Amino acid sequence: MTDNQFNQAQEWFEDLRDQLLNIVTEIDGNEFIKTSWNHKHDGGGTMSKIKGPVVEKGGVNISTVSGKFNSEMQNKIPGAKTNPSYKATGISVVLHPMSPKIPSMHFNTRFLMTTEQWFGGGMDITPSLNFDKIDEYHNGLKIICDEYSPNKYYEFKKWCDEYFYLPHRKEPRGAGGIFFDYLKNNWEHDFEFIKKIGKYFRDFVKNTLTHLKNEQWSEDEKNIQLVKRSRYAEFNLLHDRGTKFGLETGGNIDAILMSMPPLAKWE
Repeated sequence: MTDNQFNQAQEWFEDLRDQLLNIVTEIDGNEFIKTSWNHKHDGGGTMSKIKGPVVEKGGVNISTVSGKFNSEMQNKIPGAKTNPSYKATGISVVLHPMSPKIPSMHFNTRFLMTTEQWFGGGMDITPSLNFDKIDEYHNGLKIICDEYSPNKYYEFKKWCDEYFYLPHRKEPRGAGGIFFDYLKNNWEHDFEFIKKIGKYFRDFVKNTLTHLKNEQWSEDEKNIQLVKRSRYAEFNLLHDRGTKFGLETGGNIDAILMSMPPLAKWE
C-alpha cells in the first residue's frame, strides 16, 4: 500500500462527512456540534453530533489513527501477528430520527492497514414501523454490489443478516442491508465500490428524511420506536465489533458510544 492510497481513502471519508453534514443540517435546521479528539497512540478524529426536530440524535464520526495492537488483538486482526503496528481511517454514521416513521440508519466504511490492508464496512436500517421503500432500498444495494462482483449482494446481505442479529432475543436488529470486510483484491476497484456505497447512503439519507419528515405520527407509534431502540442498544453494547474494536484500541468513548439511541424503553 502506498501513502497516496491511504490518503485518498482518508480524503474521501472526510469529503463524505462534509456532504452528510450539509444535507442533514439543511433538512433538520440545526447545526452539528463538532468535537475533535486525540488517539492514545497517534492521530485522532472528529465527532459531529446533532440533536434536532428531524434527527433526534445523530452522529457522523471520522478518524485516522495508528498504533500497536495488544497481544489479544494481534491474534484477531489479519496481518498483526508478526507485527502489531496498524493504521486505520474511516467514517461512521448513525442517525436516530425523531419520527417513528423514519428508520434509524447506520453506515460505516474504513480502510485498515497492518502487514496487510483492506476495506470494510456496511450499512443497515432499523425501521420501527412499516417502511414502504424497503424493496427499493435493498434493490439499490444489489445493483451496486453486483456491479462490484456477481453474487456479492447475497454474500454481503447474508453477512449483514447474520451479524446484526440478537441471539438472546432470537430476532434481527432491523431490516438489514449489507456488511463486508477484508476487501483486498484490487485497490482501485475496491475503492470505487466504497465510494459508490457512500454515495448511495448519502442519497438514501437525503431522500428518506425529506420524504418522511413531515409525516404525522402518534404517541403509540413513538412508543413502538422506543421499544425497538432498546434492541438497538442491546446489540451495540453486547455484540458490535466496532464498539469492541474502539474500546480495545483506546478510541474516544463518546465517539464509540455515539451510536446509542437518545431514548429507549424496555417493557
